[in-house]
Amino acid sequence: MIRWSLFIDDERMPAWNAPDDMIIARTKAEVENLISDLGMPYFITFDHDLGKRQPTGLDIAKMIVELDLDGIKLPDDFTFYVHSQNPIGKANIESYLGQYLEMRA
Repeated sequence: MIRWSLFIDDERMPAWNAPDDMIIARTKAEVENLISDLGMPYFITFDHDLGKRQPTGLDIAKMIVELDLDGIKLPDDFTFYVHSQNPIGKANIESYLGQYLEMRA
């Protein structure tokens, strides 16, 4: 598997100073396909709201945890950031994934 980072957002592009290895995903299905092909990323930046009737960034965070528990492991140096403009969604992703990573350590 390769070392890569992931930007999840249905509209925006990564900042100009994003890592060269950053791949953009617009949907949960795209994230699933990327992980299936490349393994887990070492860094993810999340948006929460990914369009009407679409799974959210929190749904993706939950999927990431489930995959890690099922043996598709996050790298030891995994980190994340939530760039969402939705303050409640942002807090939910930070809390969920942050607590899991603390428990996992």
